[in-house]
Amino acid sequence: MQSERVTSRKMVTVRRGDGGARRELLGGWRNPGAVYDRGRALRQVAPHADHDHPPVGTDRPSVLDHVAASNAGRLAHLVPLRTGRMIASPFAFYRGTAGLMAADLAGRPVSGLSAQICGDAHAANFGLYGAADGTIVMDVNDFDETLVGPWEWDLKRLAASLVLAGRVGGVSERGCRDAAEDAVRSYRLVVAHLARRPFLESWNALPDERVISRARADALLDDFARASAKARRNTSAKVAARWTRQVDHATWRFVENPPVLTHVDAATAEAVAEGLVAYVDTLRESRRNLITRYTLSDVAFRVVGTGSVGLRCYVALLHGNGDEALVLQVKESRPSSLAPHLGAPPVEHEGRRIVEGARLAQAETDILLGWTTIDGRPFIVRQFRNMKGDIDPTRLRRDHLDDYGRLAGALLARAHARSIDPRLLAGYCGEQEDRTTLDEAVARFAVRYADQTERDHAELVRAVRDGRLPALAED
Repeated sequence: MQSERVTSRKMVTVRRGDGGARRELLGGWRNPGAVYDRGRALRQVAPHADHDHPPVGTDRPSVLDHVAASNAGRLAHLVPLRTGRMIASPFAFYRGTAGLMAADLAGRPVSGLSAQICGDAHAANFGLYGAADGTIVMDVNDFDETLVGPWEWDLKRLAASLVLAGRVGGVSERGCRDAAEDAVRSYRLVVAHLARRPFLESWNALPDERVISRARADALLDDFARASAKARRNTSAKVAARWTRQVDHATWRFVENPPVLTHVDAATAEAVAEGLVAYVDTLRESRRNLITRYTLSDVAFRVVGTGSVGLRCYVALLHGNGDEALVLQVKESRPSSLAPHLGAPPVEHEGRRIVEGARLAQAETDILLGWTTIDGRPFIVRQFRNMKGDIDPTRLRRDHLDDYGRLAGALLARAHARSIDPRLLAGYCGEQEDRTTLDEAVARFAVRYADQTERDHAELVRAVRDGRLPALAED
């Protein structure tokens, strides 16, 4: 079946009988009911029940082979630190193995509807950050793996991650499964809601505190309020106060904290500085004058995340008006681990792929998000602390985990609806208020995939204990 993919449209001139002309998008106006019916017809190709499939793909590599392949090209001295973080729990392992799940999902039933997917939509990749006007929003916030692909891959990754996060937090098996099932149900109902709204309204839907009520996740209001209050204090000024020192009236430097934050040599600092000059041109035009008002003071190396450990990642300290500080993150970009399993062609610049994916999927994107090239390697550049915050899914009780699943499902639906017609997606998913076969099928798969992930994690732990893989534990 030929998939519905994210495409650009061209303007065409349509001649009227009176000799006049009007401009409209290629294809013209489409009856909403007919679009919905097209999506519904896809259930004959991939019935909802088909999403309850075996967890392991036929071409999946072994766990150790996958980990070794994913470590290729990383800084060798940091690979043991990455392994140490991955063995912390099955959920931590899952966070570092998006490519392994892609191998398992390749060839499985899909509707044929494609979106700009996150590619790694696990429960910890939904976070809070500040919009340009200071509003705290919550959205998908990691696009390292983003590509055009089956929306089902994101939804299944989210559902399985909720089961794993709940198990780490001591939630009952029933509670974990309910969280996964409710995430799918919320996704489905929000898609149906957006399909009925005016295009501009659905496009500009802002994922702020109001989305909690719409997702029926009211138990999270206190969690959101606490995370939001913390996020408002999480700024470049706070980073500068904790991580830097003033050398003289015009010079500031980062303070080392090995192995997480370390100085770089002069050649690396110069290369990053040159990369930042080139980065300016990738910003949207209205922001270029803003960034050029700042002065670069220092560059350091900083280790981040789980899947990103071992990549080249720098922080750049800039100063603006008086003692104003701005800290940018300059992070190496690698090809999406989903690309081989989606048959995606190579892209011209991996940083640009990530930035353009985020700009399309997020309701509000960091105004300083851009890309550059340093020493022949692609990077993205963004604010390091842009009022960022999170709600840790592994620390949620059952009722809160269930609500978190509904919230994350709603946010994922809104993200997908920016690159795929929500009317098509609603036609495939259905609009019933009660649970449907789709909800139950994905939840059953999520439980089995969580079981498989626990086995995979145990295999990695054994390899570390047997001395086959070095791992560095953190204090």
